[in-house]
Amino acid sequence: MERAELERLSDEVALRALEPLGDEQRRRLVAAMSEVERLLQASLVNFALEDPDTDDARWCFEQYFGELDQRFEGGFDPSSSLSADAHELKAPAGALIVARLHGKPIGCVALKFHKKSPAELKRMWVSPSARGMGVGRRLMVEAEKRARQAKVRVIRLETNRTLGEAIALYRQSGYVEVDAFSAEPYAHHWFEKRLV
Repeated sequence: MERAELERLSDEVALRALEPLGDEQRRRLVAAMSEVERLLQASLVNFALEDPDTDDARWCFEQYFGELDQRFEGGFDPSSSLSADAHELKAPAGALIVARLHGKPIGCVALKFHKKSPAELKRMWVSPSARGMGVGRRLMVEAEKRARQAKVRVIRLETNRTLGEAIALYRQSGYVEVDAFSAEPYAHHWFEKRLV
């Protein structure tokens, strides 16, 4: 049987299943099915270390910078921000983790390691299409796992007040707000977490 015919038969079965339901029940069923699909997609996301010089890594950074430029009051200029250049994100100086769904990058987070001071969490970004799937939380878990492997005891990060979702994620992940520890011109909040 051809694919188009299978899809037509599938649509008929779906319509028959929906027919006895009222409008509110249909709405709830469709919403539940959408949630199931989203959760199944979330289970397919994988996380891996990535060389920051790859096309996928550069694409993630471009998306991140573009979003910050749109959201920050007055825009965002990466050259004015504290550095997190490619050479700083390669072992042993750092690490970059990229999240992928169906082989396509949908998020990233970077770590900068310092010998005697806390590691820095940088470039935390999740594609708008993947938000609400737990990708940000899982990126944080991966970053903390890599930090522990590098014998890091404290992770610090700074963020802008317009990034409310990120601030909520950091707090939910156990990061506590601390006094400013950097001269990041775009930061309004500074956080740290002690790793056990």
